[in-house]
Amino acid sequence: MELMLDDTQRELQALAHEFAEREMRPVAAQYEESEEFPWPVVHKAAELGLTCHDLPVAYGGGGVDSLVTGVAITEELAWGCSAIAGCIGGGSFFAGPIVALGTEEQKQRWLPPLCSPTDPVVGALATTEPNAGSDAAAMTTSAVRVEGGYLLNGSKTWISCAPTADVYAIFAQTRPGSRSKGITAFVLERGDPGFTIGRKIPKMGARCYPAAELFFEDCLVADDRRIGDEGTGFHGLMRWFDVTRVALGANGVGIGRAALEYAVEYAREREAFGKRIHEFQAVSFRLADAKMKLDQARLMTYHAARLADAGRAFSVEAAQAKLAGSEAAWFACWAASMTLGGWSYSREYPVERWLRAAKLEELYEGTSDIQRLIIARSLFA
Repeated sequence: MELMLDDTQRELQALAHEFAEREMRPVAAQYEESEEFPWPVVHKAAELGLTCHDLPVAYGGGGVDSLVTGVAITEELAWGCSAIAGCIGGGSFFAGPIVALGTEEQKQRWLPPLCSPTDPVVGALATTEPNAGSDAAAMTTSAVRVEGGYLLNGSKTWISCAPTADVYAIFAQTRPGSRSKGITAFVLERGDPGFTIGRKIPKMGARCYPAAELFFEDCLVADDRRIGDEGTGFHGLMRWFDVTRVALGANGVGIGRAALEYAVEYAREREAFGKRIHEFQAVSFRLADAKMKLDQARLMTYHAARLADAGRAFSVEAAQAKLAGSEAAWFACWAASMTLGGWSYSREYPVERWLRAAKLEELYEGTSDIQRLIIARSLFA
């Protein structure tokens, strides 16, 4: 790690780690049980500039335009609590398409409220539909041009931060049957006529990081709410997913690292058959494999981030980082569970929470199968 980061990056990494240790870890179990949005922690993160560290300074953000720096921060926050980290990063996730495709007027309108140090607005990004998850180009939510704007009809599901967001980046089809060529981005605001926020989806893990359904019924969206030209939404979305998949690689490493550290300390203290359990090869080898997988995933994540910072293509490397990080997280959490044995099944210990959080890493923003598909296609391109 020391070879990967400069002094400024290490300072930001240390800031994120201290915040995670002081403000996130002590309340992680509480918010997992209550399933409440962690507003107090989000507000404290906003005061430090962690909510929008990667947005431009001109709009109130931290101006961190290096993805390497971003993944260093992300790993530490995920080590603290990946669910709360998702809530902290909700604004930046929403903002990605606006930064990439929006006009200056749109950026001035929607980005500064996200970056408020005292009362940050939370945003949500909506692509997934009941019949269009991994195949995003198959979305059927329609945007039909009418006088003064577009009428949106359709629905979205599994939209992170939807229950608490005030602004939403919605992707809809303006040319039915054209798949990716007709997908266009729009911004909706809570309370827009015809726009309804549906039920909060009950989840296995990451419970304070809420997800909900969205419904559009003749929802009129003005022309100035369209982000970019018609048909440019899908390309912009895929470029943004490249960035967020690298971040998810770091997220997975943070979860897995938390579980590994806990398991190592437990194995150091726990005795069985007259000796510390780390002296049993079955235990120590599992944890050694977990460390190896996490270090491999971290290196792949930083490699993808460095390619991005250099302005080079990194879609395949982003898929590899996301795949490696998520599967390393799952393995490390499984290894920790086996190390604690029956105690890992108790909610009084954090391992079961990390295990449930790790499962999400393999599912969202492209399942592990989708990442393998991206990598395989590159082999035979």
